[in-house]
Amino acid sequence: MKKRHEQKLVILSMLMLLALNIPLLLLFDSSKPLFGFPIIYIYIFSAWLFSIATSYLIIKRYYE
Repeated sequence: MKKRHEQKLVILSMLMLLALNIPLLLLFDSSKPLFGFPIIYIYIFSAWLFSIATSYLIIKRYYE
């Protein structure tokens, strides 16, 4: 894997660190459910799914 593709994974890790940080999580902490689930759960699991899918695409496409 080339250096620039490794940098993409590092940037993704930094973005996920920011996305799952307490101040940003508290923005989604509300008592109103969406599809029967609290909004914070939907945010956490969608961010997690996004990071897994993006990592998979980067590794699948650029792994040599």
